[in-house]
Amino acid sequence: MIERAFLLKPFLSDEPLPDIQITGSIYRSSNIIAVRYELTGLMAGLVIPGPAAGPFRKHSLWNDTCFELFLGTWTSPRYWEFNISPSGHWNVYRFNDYRQGMQEEPAITSLPFHIENRQDGLLLCLEFLADKMIPPDQAIVAAVTAVVKTTDGGMTYWALVHPGQRPDFHRRDGFIIEL
Repeated sequence: MIERAFLLKPFLSDEPLPDIQITGSIYRSSNIIAVRYELTGLMAGLVIPGPAAGPFRKHSLWNDTCFELFLGTWTSPRYWEFNISPSGHWNVYRFNDYRQGMQEEPAITSLPFHIENRQDGLLLCLEFLADKMIPPDQAIVAAVTAVVKTTDGGMTYWALVHPGQRPDFHRRDGFIIEL
């Protein structure tokens, strides 16, 4: 089993940043991937989608507060983007190369995750089997990210690193965790 703790950093811009922290861990055991996000701090200034009556696969979750995970391998430009909303909605996209060939990943038909709303934060835990995407004998590289919407309509972008001049979670030089 490989486990890595993380602390997401905000992309610095002219927008005021909320007084929050996003930490967690990601691990891999065989080809089971598990990610735990913990958002803590002043929640009053954030827009957190409430629980959906029937969570389902949904597009454009990144337009609101959304936790994201990007996975790839060293041997291929192909990668996957996982979007997980505090509402319970989710999606997984496959890309052939940097922002090319985006399509829903048909191998993932459900994405089991748990959300716990707290007074001072939010806990989100995701666990899935990656066998249908990445062979178990290949090293996986990951980027852990989040988009957080504020009540004033602003968007803040959180990642392990921000290698570019603007927030761009798809850049492979941001996939810095090896599993």
